[in-house]
Amino acid sequence: MPLTSTISHEIAAVLRDEILRQQFRSGERLPSERDLAARFNASRGAVREALSQIEQLGLIRILPGGARVQGIDAASIAILGPLMALDPIPDPVLVDQFLQTFGALSSLTARNAILKASREQLIHLHELVVKLVANSSNFETMQPQWRELLETLSNIADNLVVRLIGNDLKAQFVEQMMKLGIKPDPGNASTQAMLTALDQAITKRDAELAGAAMQTYFDTIRRAVCAAIEQMSPAMPRVAMQ
Repeated sequence: MPLTSTISHEIAAVLRDEILRQQFRSGERLPSERDLAARFNASRGAVREALSQIEQLGLIRILPGGARVQGIDAASIAILGPLMALDPIPDPVLVDQFLQTFGALSSLTARNAILKASREQLIHLHELVVKLVANSSNFETMQPQWRELLETLSNIADNLVVRLIGNDLKAQFVEQMMKLGIKPDPGNASTQAMLTALDQAITKRDAELAGAAMQTYFDTIRRAVCAAIEQMSPAMPRVAMQ
């Protein structure tokens, strides 16, 4: 990577985090390219490239009079990972919103997959669920099998928009959870209940039952993750499940 690109990425990361921490308010003008170049001991070209990167995130708009800060709610989904990484322990409300969204997407995917699946695909889904049931008491063993089931449901549902959103969310969320060492085990009873309901949904081709089973399971994971984060930082306010 060229040196200028490396410097521009470093500048962009610093300014991005400062905006996310609201050190620059929405509507406020950023310092000029000349001032930023002096601050970071960099060329104006590197600063210009950094500002372009931040604009792509939706955090600023570059106008003839300079770069103005946008509200965070106008930014792209790509800021969620950096937003979660701002502090040693991520905002529990943001984490809960991540998982709530995962649950809704997974529920939608399960419903669509059951409706669209061929007989052969339903048989394959049943076989995957049976494998999961056999290992439901072993959280670590289940993980690759669980990913295989979700991937299969996603392939059958064939919703590109849902898949792309889910991929982006997963990439940003899972990385942060791994750094914190959080492994959200919903417990054997909840897992068994979800798998039983999902198998019934596959057998009966009941899309609503499949969606409800997936939603209930993710709600349990949300509670497990929020509890883990609360233990890491007892002073944090308890997250109310929506």
